Amino acid sequence: MRLPSGCRRLLLLAPRLRAAGRRRCNTAAFMPEAAGFPGVSGRADLQEFSVSNSESFWAAVARGRLSWISPFHTVRDCDLSRGKIHWFEGGKLNVSVNCLDRHVHTCPERVALIWERDEPGSEVKYTYRELLEMTCRVGNLLRRRGVKRGDCVTIYMPPCPLAVASMLACTRIGAAHNVVFAGFSAEALSERIRDAQSTTVITVNQGVRGGRLIELKKTVDEAVQSCPNVQQVLVAMRTDNPVPMTARDVAMEEEMSKEDVVCEPAAMNSEDVLFLLYTSGSTGKPKGLVHTQAGYLLYAALTHRYVFDYHDGDVFGCVADIGWITGHSYCVYGPLANGATTVLFESTPIYPDPGRYWDMVQRLKINQFYGAPTAIRLLLKYGDDWVKKYDRSSLKTLGSVGEPINTEAWEWYHRVVGDGRCPVVDTWWQTETGGVCIAPKPSPPGADIVPGMAMRPFFGIKPVLMDTEVSGDVLTDNNTSGALCIAQPWPGMARTIHNDHQRFIETYCQPYPGYFFTGDGAHRSPEGYYQITGRLDDVINVSGHRIAARSQLGDRGMPPPPQREGSTTRRFDVKRLCSAPQFAKRLPKTRSGKIMRRVLRKVVERDLDGLGDLSTLDDPAAVQEIIEGHRKVVGKKPQ
Repeated sequence: MRLPSGCRRLLLLAPRLRAAGRRRCNTAAFMPEAAGFPGVSGRADLQEFSVSNSESFWAAVARGRLSWISPFHTVRDCDLSRGKIHWFEGGKLNVSVNCLDRHVHTCPERVALIWERDEPGSEVKYTYRELLEMTCRVGNLLRRRGVKRGDCVTIYMPPCPLAVASMLACTRIGAAHNVVFAGFSAEALSERIRDAQSTTVITVNQGVRGGRLIELKKTVDEAVQSCPNVQQVLVAMRTDNPVPMTARDVAMEEEMSKEDVVCEPAAMNSEDVLFLLYTSGSTGKPKGLVHTQAGYLLYAALTHRYVFDYHDGDVFGCVADIGWITGHSYCVYGPLANGATTVLFESTPIYPDPGRYWDMVQRLKINQFYGAPTAIRLLLKYGDDWVKKYDRSSLKTLGSVGEPINTEAWEWYHRVVGDGRCPVVDTWWQTETGGVCIAPKPSPPGADIVPGMAMRPFFGIKPVLMDTEVSGDVLTDNNTSGALCIAQPWPGMARTIHNDHQRFIETYCQPYPGYFFTGDGAHRSPEGYYQITGRLDDVINVSGHRIAARSQLGDRGMPPPPQREGSTTRRFDVKRLCSAPQFAKRLPKTRSGKIMRRVLRKVVERDLDGLGDLSTLDDPAAVQEIIEGHRKVVGKKPQ
């Protein structure tokens, strides 16, 4: 029987229609909001829609992903040239409700936190119900002790459940928090307390890291001597060892036990301050970046779910300290907003041995592992056996954060740690961006992942490269390098620098008006992928040549540095005072892998009294090595 022509056309079109239907279904399953986006039938379409229809995209995900007390009436009101960034105006919500209460309603006994204590094999689990109760007790205690909406509480604690509860308690009562990395010195801590104008500090008696006791309460006592505004210090007990207490000090757990497990949440405006977070000071005076309520939480949650391919029931293992933005976004706020089980790692990657991470992966059945290239390079040196000793079959995604990961470390991470089956997401972002902005994922199934490249912008992110030499214009071609900027605002970005909006404008908005300037350089490959090339302020001019502090030169398309005594020798070029290059076995780096550029600058300028606080460095001894090396170089320089 001959079918009518219309039916024949339908039969011929059927395979294409089914394929299109699968694409639509897959996209909607991937991101449910995409079902309402016109013309979106794949992930490439979704990325394009998120940039070209930014307000529609962010409005849809904000309504779908967050629980609102009052709906927002304006999606976006931004002007990057003036540093004006407002999202979801008119909306009211509470961050702790979004991270705790709504999950307690549906799955109260789901594990929220796994505290991987310094002592191996002594992990402690807290359910969403338990974490909410702890948060409410802390919130009620803070209220009783006079902490009000709009105050800023400084938290100087190691990664532990009470530190997370303290952060969330601040959000519950409408106070901001200022978490200071618990490795900072008293000088660095006092500077941040004063700038944040905190009257309340929360700490522990002692920290424990790598088998060593760290006298955190003692550091706080020293710091607050130069902080006249501090009225009270809440002291929790991490160890059983008593510490001297003054009239200013409050025994935290004892006082918490008197509080109710119900704490009324404050209704916060979308643009109320959520937290301050001070940069490490690698380029100079630390900047107190300000993040606000709704936009930050939404961006942290969305990036956590899609960059790492997180699914309900997974165990997410980010080993960053909560004192850094990575710990904020991917130990606390992103995972908890998604109802995830998140790991708090208190120890070091080599305590009690170099198998610590992988022993933890085996015990806790971690599905996504997120760590720093500095640690991966360290563990690579110990060989494969420490990895292969443990069952890592639970791993599904490996992540890298803090600095671009070099090719050798990437390949070892992928081949050995992930058994060649786990994608490695090399993420680029900053304290200023609030969450991941460029990463290999999300991407279509089977899409390329290039070692050592961040590759693809996240939803709503529009990166551009700017000419740094002549015009300052946008570079539109592929296979080119320039200053990395972002062409339009996104909800997770910082709003200002605390008490210094002019510095925010001058740093991020004025270098390329109308664009957010990241301070980093990048290369865009012939395929359109992005590779971060490093900080632009590493680059200095010597006799008309642009040179820079560099490590891992072999990964930048340059000849690899020579080997000395079995260790990688790293090279950096100094400015003005000597024309010869100086070689060093290591550069002064923060624990997250950032080169402490201000230290190099001061060494070259022979201003050793101006080195500033070095407590954030992974190994302060590296500075003395560079000082000695510089003296030798200068001594050999022709006069």
